[in-house]
Amino acid sequence: MEFDFPLRKIIHVDMDAFYASVEQYDNPELKGKPIAVGGGSKRGVVSAASYEARKFGVRSAMAGAIARRNCPDLIFVKPRFDRYKEISMQIRSIFFEYTDLVEPLSLDEAYLDVTQNKKGNPSATMMAKEIREKIFDKTGLTASAGISINKFIAKVASDYNKPNGQKTVNPEEIIDFLENLDIRKFYGVGKVTAEKMYRLGIFTGLDLKNKSLEFLEEHFGKSGRYYYNVVRGIHLSPVKPHRIPKSVGAERTFSENLSSEIFMLEKLENIATELERRLQKSKIAGKTITLKIKYSDFTLQTRSKTLPYFIATKDLILETAKELLYQSSLENSVRLLGISLANLNTEKKKKNEEKESVLVQLKFEF
Repeated sequence: MEFDFPLRKIIHVDMDAFYASVEQYDNPELKGKPIAVGGGSKRGVVSAASYEARKFGVRSAMAGAIARRNCPDLIFVKPRFDRYKEISMQIRSIFFEYTDLVEPLSLDEAYLDVTQNKKGNPSATMMAKEIREKIFDKTGLTASAGISINKFIAKVASDYNKPNGQKTVNPEEIIDFLENLDIRKFYGVGKVTAEKMYRLGIFTGLDLKNKSLEFLEEHFGKSGRYYYNVVRGIHLSPVKPHRIPKSVGAERTFSENLSSEIFMLEKLENIATELERRLQKSKIAGKTITLKIKYSDFTLQTRSKTLPYFIATKDLILETAKELLYQSSLENSVRLLGISLANLNTEKKKKNEEKESVLVQLKFEF
């Protein structure tokens, strides 16, 4: 099959239950047991769950109390982000043995563009297998991978044979693969969007493909064009080895709900101090301050203000955050506060990240 857009050889590597797997590897007594990384208190949240815990419906971002109710034998382990980052750097060093075009999405997953690679290997499938084997040999952890012509399909494919597996979607297989895919498997289609699609009679990729661009834009706004393209195998975003952040932030969840703005001022100062540290470390400044407020009923509210100049110091950040806090009365007691800075002075650098792609019209070996 021929495509009239650039084809690349993209590998998406995704570690299997990364945080939980690290804990099980470092503590053999936890192997084979249902564990959750995070807090098990009534206010705790699950950061990651082992596959043994997932069988009971335990998922990341789930309240710790609900997770324990689903799985009474669940073992909670405090997160050790320094350790996760250490292992992530080991894994990333393996990626760079194959290509410099590595785009990390988080500590446990990344895209690799191996169209032209350091090994001179024409087979992305074989390279993905080698990478997964090297990760296991170096860290004792398993990874899954997806391989295809663009980031979207590779991302979807990496989830296909989890855990500890991989899936290659060759160019001639793409349309059939996408048409038969459950709409919930499409990257970018979350739970709420999937339910909306169900109501519109969209259950598979083929159902999605049968909808016109006008129909999708009418019901899904700007995302409509994205859905229209990806179901046809079109996703032109290149692998970006230096991802420039759109915002920098810091937040805190409190052990007890706060009911008055007065009690929040000290918390905001601590958050602003942490944000200043992160900005200075990255040498970033921004103009738009956003205050994030999560209430005790888990509803979320954001309040923003854009300044005419770039800021990066705690005092100016805190001054604006206080102004936003008192902008209107609170709707409930507060369990979380956060401050983020956007409209950064890095925006102008984004256009310099585009990499030249390879246009292939004939058979593309994977």
